[in-house]
Amino acid sequence: MELIKCFKALSDNTRLRLLYVLQQYELNVNEIVLVVDMIQSGVSRHLKILLDSGLLTSRRDGSFTYYSAAKNDTTRSLIRLLEKNLGHKDITRRDLEKSREMIKIRQNRTKRFFKIIAPQWDRLKKEVIGSFDLNSMIKEKLIFNGKIADLGCGTGELIERLSRETSHKFIGIDYSPEMLEQARLRLSGTNNAELRLGELEHLPMKNEEIDTAIMNMVLHHISQPELPIAEAYRVLKPEGFFILSDFQKHDQKNINEIMGGSWFGFEKEKIRAWLTDTGFHLKTMDSYPVNHGLTINVFTAQK
Repeated sequence: MELIKCFKALSDNTRLRLLYVLQQYELNVNEIVLVVDMIQSGVSRHLKILLDSGLLTSRRDGSFTYYSAAKNDTTRSLIRLLEKNLGHKDITRRDLEKSREMIKIRQNRTKRFFKIIAPQWDRLKKEVIGSFDLNSMIKEKLIFNGKIADLGCGTGELIERLSRETSHKFIGIDYSPEMLEQARLRLSGTNNAELRLGELEHLPMKNEEIDTAIMNMVLHHISQPELPIAEAYRVLKPEGFFILSDFQKHDQKNINEIMGGSWFGFEKEKIRAWLTDTGFHLKTMDSYPVNHGLTINVFTAQK
């Protein structure tokens, strides 16, 4: 990474604003256009200069390309300098506010999706995953100890399965009232499960409240996946276990339409990096083929 290229890239006020925003939010071109109020060709030109300098990274997901600040020491140092000089400016605050609105729009889109499909969710999931018994696979990896939280519990299918095995307390959290209602109906005869409404990016839980956290086929619905992983770390007790499963990165738009989500799955290395950057110690990483040529990756990690 050439320092002189970085300084040249940051010699424009718009590019300073872009780097400042994209170190907090990952956005696509259409969203960035709305944030900085510029035509798309101008935004694309600025993004290319920042990419060529190594200050930005990009990822392709479906038909969109998303941009964020590069995670390296040089970029972090420059961003700290930007924070001192731009953090107090009105235009910067407006940029961040608009960026938060873009993320909120994505979240509301997901909420609308689950509001509509909640009664059919179990059937749709079965249609995509096929005969593979993911719940049994998670049960095999689970250490039944203390409080166990299913983060993004959906209709409560996993909790129902696991609660048969033990009297330990289960806490299910989901941000869709409609999905939680399905879970309440399913778990009405279960006396060791509690359900809470809340966002995975801001869990309604105390620090170090639970012994084990599970995030089962949820992460691809989250716009900023690092946030729920960090929240899982926060609510876990020291040496607590975290089990995370999700699709391997794919390009099947029909699957995304059925299951919903902001991401078309993830590369294993990406999730490994998020886990280790958060502070988790990765224990195992296993892959399982399922229906439609898809693969589900299951990670176990310890705080």
